[in-house]
Amino acid sequence: MEVDRETGLLRGVRFVPSPHQDDRPEGTDVDLVVVHGISLPPGELGGPWIERLILGRLPPEEHPYFAAIRDLRVAAHLLIRRSGAVVQYVPFHRRAWHAGTSAWEGQERCNDYSIGIELEGSDDLPYEGAQYRALAAALDALRTAYPAITPDRLVGHSDVAPGRKTDPGPLFDWERVR
Repeated sequence: MEVDRETGLLRGVRFVPSPHQDDRPEGTDVDLVVVHGISLPPGELGGPWIERLILGRLPPEEHPYFAAIRDLRVAAHLLIRRSGAVVQYVPFHRRAWHAGTSAWEGQERCNDYSIGIELEGSDDLPYEGAQYRALAAALDALRTAYPAITPDRLVGHSDVAPGRKTDPGPLFDWERVR
């Protein structure tokens, strides 16, 4: 994998633009990666629901949980499916709305300076080898494009939003990706 610095996209990856993005603040350096875990509805894997959420097209009538989150506006830069397939929703030079109210090492608003990567999964299920391989390849490409992203600048959603978020969960193997 390689990041095209002009477009902010991973080469060879399917790109589907999400409306849940905007410009990063002027002069902001990208230096953090936030790893998330997601399943929709919670605990259910597969299906079109994660992408529909990210694209703002989640039908509230399809599941009671969807009705509860109908006004949620979220996106990640990347989604890594259980199969290891990678989809990009936001160019890396733009701000994806993934971390919400968040802070890392005293700096608030993590969306301003981070890249968000969603892994299809849940807190109580191990992630797949294909997901770790795809994540490692994406991280290698990101570290080349953004040298400030060092191994200690790879964190979980639970790290930047403690008490509010638990993902990617206790079964995520940090050593495997660091």
